[in-house]
Amino acid sequence: MKFRPLHDRVLVRRIEGIEKTAGGIIIPDTAKEKPQEGEVIAAGAGVKNEDGKLTPLDVKAGDRILFGKWSGTEVKVDGEDLLIMKESDILGIIEGTPVSKKKVA
Repeated sequence: MKFRPLHDRVLVRRIEGIEKTAGGIIIPDTAKEKPQEGEVIAAGAGVKNEDGKLTPLDVKAGDRILFGKWSGTEVKVDGEDLLIMKESDILGIIEGTPVSKKKVA
């Protein structure tokens, strides 16, 4: 992928949620809500403060994150639907849980 976010922006891939309820009912795509969990694909260098010093971001590529329901801008990069958002839109980093690998057909 040839994309690098600038400043305090991050590129995020949504992690799909559960497709079945605890009772075994399969949730159709039309009834699912957009996931609010994702994997950071790329992150910008950071933002400059008043002194001109670069403050690095707290997130890095590979981090699993939570973000707001309406956060970010949807973009298509290399045919994949991704999100670009500012670091301030990220609610937190999920630690200790591996990011699920995307299935390759």
